Amino acid sequence: MGQKVNPIGFRLGYITTWDSKWVSKKNYAKWLHEDIRLRQYIRKNLERAGISKVFIERAGSKAKVNIHTARPGIVIGKKGAGVETLKAELQKLVQSEVFLQIKEVRRAELDAQLVAESVAQQLVNRVAFRRAMKKAVATAMKFGAKGIKIQCAGRLGGAELSRTEWYREGRVPLHTLRADIDYGLGVAKTTYGTIGVKVWIFKGEVLDPRRRPAAG
Repeated sequence: MGQKVNPIGFRLGYITTWDSKWVSKKNYAKWLHEDIRLRQYIRKNLERAGISKVFIERAGSKAKVNIHTARPGIVIGKKGAGVETLKAELQKLVQSEVFLQIKEVRRAELDAQLVAESVAQQLVNRVAFRRAMKKAVATAMKFGAKGIKIQCAGRLGGAELSRTEWYREGRVPLHTLRADIDYGLGVAKTTYGTIGVKVWIFKGEVLDPRRRPAAG
């Protein structure tokens, strides 16, 4: 049997860091569920904003939420109205004081989560899966990726039986710990069933773990 492991979790503490930065024995369960609620709300209500990652930092009674998005204009809104509305809604979900920070993902073509969601959206819009996958692979390589692998699984093309298909270009060394591999998962809810899309993007090797390239 193949042993699969999340490429980001595999590198935690070495070249990648946690999406939530806080330590607490007393409030562990409460804060964990608050973090889950915050992430679920942001992803559900800002679906069109191209949310890549949501980092949460806590210190005492304050929670700083960093949203990495490909379309910051949608999140910010006119004259910052969107941020204020979002902050008020997030505040209802947690007891801590919420601080929001919006960060732009400059190269969405090299962000695995955004690529996966883009391919999934194309599948929902009835674009041929091979075409969508090949286009995403070519675009990522054009923008400077060292390697990319895309995998789709489900009733591809409306077929009776579900199957898995994948395309890869360049190097994707999953066993190399110093390899900076971005991983993303997208879900396409089509009329004939759910199709999962996984993306691995190899951005190069991090020789000094303390100097990981900035997100985006």
